[in-house]
Amino acid sequence: MSVQQYDKIGEAFEGFKSLPLTQYAEVPGFLALVGDVRGKSVLDLASGTGFYSREFKRRGAEDVLGIDISSEMVAAARESEERDPLGVRYEVGDVAQLWPMEGEFDIVTGVQMLNYAEDIAAMERMCRHVHRSLKPGGEFFALMQSPDYVFDKASLEKYGFLCEPTGEETETGPRVRVTALLDPPIEIVSTAPRREVYEQCLRAAGFGEPAWVPLQVSEAGVRAFGADFWADFTANPPLEMLRCRA
Repeated sequence: MSVQQYDKIGEAFEGFKSLPLTQYAEVPGFLALVGDVRGKSVLDLASGTGFYSREFKRRGAEDVLGIDISSEMVAAARESEERDPLGVRYEVGDVAQLWPMEGEFDIVTGVQMLNYAEDIAAMERMCRHVHRSLKPGGEFFALMQSPDYVFDKASLEKYGFLCEPTGEETETGPRVRVTALLDPPIEIVSTAPRREVYEQCLRAAGFGEPAWVPLQVSEAGVRAFGADFWADFTANPPLEMLRCRA
């Protein structure tokens, strides 16, 4: 997937975290999945502007390295580090390309990362590089569009997003266009890989059986909007998480 679309977004990407779906489901759900990071080393892949990288450091991670393919995203992350120094390192890099980080990390994370693989071979390379970066027994945590999400059901608009298929089909799954309803709106095109593609690539990389974890709305989200507001999300969850051990 083209890096140019992220280079154009840059620091505006931080705005995603203010939208209801992200604020009350993705962020609390993913942080709960990763769990206690105190004293651990964390590699945050597809780190964007460094939101999760900073959060892991605030939560006590000993060493955090964020890597993103977009130089503009990394520049925005480094600016945040300069404004509020936490000790997070950032590098520009492509997860599908090899780099020497043999067994350095306790935890690797990838939020909306594997779905950017152009084909199955590229996703398998990504998974192999993740596996090689982990210490024995280390864990990989990922978040992506749910492979079971049904496009023609209720819209995600009230949650801050639009998600629609482009009509193109790739080797891994359908191409999708996601629009974050910010001012101005931000549009990103990626793919929605099939469940068996993720599982096949992770197993081929040497991981144990992947565990799929549903994403739920936080109690704060229910308090803020009421349970009825989230009924469409619950009936047709747009996002899902997984964890697997090296």
